[in-house]
Amino acid sequence: MKYIDEYRDPELARKLLSGIKIKASQLGRPVAIMEVCGSHTQAIGRYGIRGMLPENIRLISGPGCPVCVTSVADVNTALWLAAQPGILLATFGDMMRVPGTDGRSLQQLRAEGADIRVVASAADCLGIALENPQLEIIFMGIGFETTSPTIAATVLAAQRQSIRNFTVFSVHKVIPPAIEALLADPALSIDGFLCPGHVSVIIGADAYRCIPAAGRAAVITGFEPVDVLEGIHLLLNQLLTEKKEVVIQYGRGVKAEGNLKAMAVLTTIFEPADAQWRGLGIIPGSGLVFREAYAAFDALRTFSIPAVASEDIKGCRCGDILRGIIAPPECPLFRNVCMPHNPIGPCMVSSEGTCASYYRYS
Repeated sequence: MKYIDEYRDPELARKLLSGIKIKASQLGRPVAIMEVCGSHTQAIGRYGIRGMLPENIRLISGPGCPVCVTSVADVNTALWLAAQPGILLATFGDMMRVPGTDGRSLQQLRAEGADIRVVASAADCLGIALENPQLEIIFMGIGFETTSPTIAATVLAAQRQSIRNFTVFSVHKVIPPAIEALLADPALSIDGFLCPGHVSVIIGADAYRCIPAAGRAAVITGFEPVDVLEGIHLLLNQLLTEKKEVVIQYGRGVKAEGNLKAMAVLTTIFEPADAQWRGLGIIPGSGLVFREAYAAFDALRTFSIPAVASEDIKGCRCGDILRGIIAPPECPLFRNVCMPHNPIGPCMVSSEGTCASYYRYS
């Protein structure tokens, strides 16, 4: 409890806010800061941080929610796989409610009789595979570098146990190429980034060298209110001193080199590939696909999957929200027909989605 209280200390938060206001006044211009982490988006909304800041400091939510950035084409592919006879599809809970092009979700498909299960981890699928040898078990693996090493470890475990009715539909993505795409986006003008804490535990601080190289500030922060406020304070300090670098505020969790063992497991199974991101399009080297040696575990190579429609749902502006072009209230569907109990787009589905955060806390 003492550990948590330290990062929720009201007095320390007030001091940081006072420092932020002083530095914002010294800068004397609008400052745009983007967080690229769904947990940060949730924390900023939950603790009301956006409303505490000076008027010239604007927080923008970026593509930090892995459920939200999963493309419509990948959702449609998952729906096709789950509808095939003899297949049991498993995934994380948030993916169940993401609608495909026709508005249907995995949850609705399950209600129609498809065998679709929610699991807490990919490792759960190995037990399911052993218990159901007559079925092909497909795990839809989503997430950034935080979760992909655990899926890689599961594949290695399946190989050791000679489990042959288990494959993975990998829609994993990696963060640094997405940040590079944001830096190159002419529609955006971002002064600094709050880099994701969980992802950074795995990839480390060195992975964000592209940010200071582009003349922007970067701070890796934790998820408590004092963490986020200190992160903003450190970003403003970089802007004032014009010394752009990658600062680790979340030192209790992140090392400069990251988690080398986790990265070794990840790179044993997966290699980089181009990937489609909702809102950002195809980003080179931002996806993870199976290496040839582990192709037997790749659902995309195991099953003959037809080309599927990939049109976005009409009126949904999740893509623009993920790029930071607009805020959720600027989407015509927000709070009108798109709500947590009736999500039209993925940004309203996940608890880490920007729309869900705005709906709940704004």
